[in-house]
Amino acid sequence: MIQITDTLALDESEIREEFMRGAGPGGQNVNKVETAVQLRFNAAQSPNLPDEVRARLIALAGHRATADGEIIITARTARSQAENRAAALAQLTHLIARALKPPVPRRATRPTRAAQARRLEVKRRVSRIKQSRRGGSYDVD
Repeated sequence: MIQITDTLALDESEIREEFMRGAGPGGQNVNKVETAVQLRFNAAQSPNLPDEVRARLIALAGHRATADGEIIITARTARSQAENRAAALAQLTHLIARALKPPVPRRATRPTRAAQARRLEVKRRVSRIKQSRRGGSYDVD
């Protein structure tokens, strides 16, 4: 079990890992060893996620989520496979932890009277500048 919070844990069978050759530092090791990891988590099919968390998670994942609701995280910064696995898993748990917190609803506010006056003054100033740019008619004979 992968513990996300005190109340939420994911089963390790829900996460698939694929290893590939990574780019970056490592010399000949980069060409020989598959150190990069691509972690796949199917959020749409996960029985451990509540529906509202699932929707927020897929939205937060952005381009990392597929149309089927699968989240793909790639880690290739480290030179070792174990470090990249840990980094990818940390990214996933951080993303899920962010999705667990519901967004704070926006409270409608009005601009202050001073802010409205400043805005109108700027509008008047820009209007005067544009009026001064207007030229008269030019007669070409």
